[in-house]
Amino acid sequence: MSRNQQKTHLNRARASLRQAISWYGNFRKPRHLSSNPQLAGLVKPELESLTSTLNKLDNNVICIAAFGLVSRGKSAVINALFGQKVLQTGPLHGVTQYPRSIRWQPGGKVQVELIDTPGLDEIAGEARAQMARDIAYQADLILFVVSGDITRTEYKALSELRQAQKPLILVFNKIDLYPDTDKADIYNNLQQLGAVTLQEKPLQPDEIVMVAAEPTPLEVRVEYPDGTVNYEWETPPPQIEQLKETILKILNREGRSLLALNALVQAKTAEESIASKSVDQREAQAEDLIWRFARYKALAVGLNPIAFLDVVGGTLTDLALIRALAKLYGLPMTGYQAGKILKTILFSSGGLLLSELASSFMLGLGKSATAIASGDNPIHITAFAGTAITQGGIAGYGAYVVGKAAQLYLQKGCSWGELGVSTVITEILSEVDSNTILYRLQQELSNKKSNI
Repeated sequence: MSRNQQKTHLNRARASLRQAISWYGNFRKPRHLSSNPQLAGLVKPELESLTSTLNKLDNNVICIAAFGLVSRGKSAVINALFGQKVLQTGPLHGVTQYPRSIRWQPGGKVQVELIDTPGLDEIAGEARAQMARDIAYQADLILFVVSGDITRTEYKALSELRQAQKPLILVFNKIDLYPDTDKADIYNNLQQLGAVTLQEKPLQPDEIVMVAAEPTPLEVRVEYPDGTVNYEWETPPPQIEQLKETILKILNREGRSLLALNALVQAKTAEESIASKSVDQREAQAEDLIWRFARYKALAVGLNPIAFLDVVGGTLTDLALIRALAKLYGLPMTGYQAGKILKTILFSSGGLLLSELASSFMLGLGKSATAIASGDNPIHITAFAGTAITQGGIAGYGAYVVGKAAQLYLQKGCSWGELGVSTVITEILSEVDSNTILYRLQQELSNKKSNI
């Protein structure tokens, strides 16, 4: 991707996050808190997450997190990339007890935050899983460090990390311990196993790299001028250049787009959480609102004698219901967006609501004819009343279905509109080149986006 294209992605992501913060910041205002004072406190973590994500975009900070089992050399890999031994390493298991990070500026304007994590088999149970989820959620790129063939535990951990839907590089560390033939065999095995985990073709050169981050010291024979001979231990320099070049290549080729896309995915998660909490807090009020609109629609459609106005009035009532629900939840909504939601609901309801519209129109025609012919004839008046009751019942039920479907839609957050996170995610994914590391994630992210 070109630099201009990446810059556009970054600017669009910034604008989307600023819009979200502006919209959801209204929860802090008294007019939103008056009906539910608890809501501001409930959504505070999500609002802080949105602000933190925007700051990260503004500062051009790419987060790269290293994961792996105990003693695979995660800290050594980060030290080698950084060029100094700033993180403790050693032969004992579990030297890294908690996540640590350092700033690395390998070149250009983009800064990198390298995050070291404890071994995934060091922390037991849910605490380990939650730690991994939290860091993977923040990361823009994941390094999964192994030191040989993948074990069953590593395979499971790698599969779990893939749920974060982030680009991943498989780092084969400690290659100095293997003969060339063994290295080649292990590399091929990793390509195939990694592909199974990623549900794709064999890993590409950008996705699997061999390194020796902290080579084992070698005994060297030293012969002095006076003829004396001594044996000393020397540590070879790290073999890290391939990984460094791979990371730099990714950053130059797609770093800003990677940063923008990950920020939008994080923002979408935060927005969904805000909307879900708002919906939960106002569930009873929403139910009353939906029933009120259902009764109003049933009455208006049932009593109206003109068939065309039945359909128009019913549709306007449904649109008003969607906007009223959004207002109740404190979520932004325009008439155009309400129309898009109603259209989505109509065509995803298995034809139920479309049938309701058709039935309303046909019954309305019959009701209109009956009304015209009724005069003082009691039979026609009774027929009109029967048709009106039937049509009103169908219309009221349709309004209830629309209201419940709109609830589910609104619960997914404010991701619609020109600068909605889902819209911008779609734009970025549509422009991903086939030679990028993001390309492998394109279908997966597209599928997730399509469920909005």
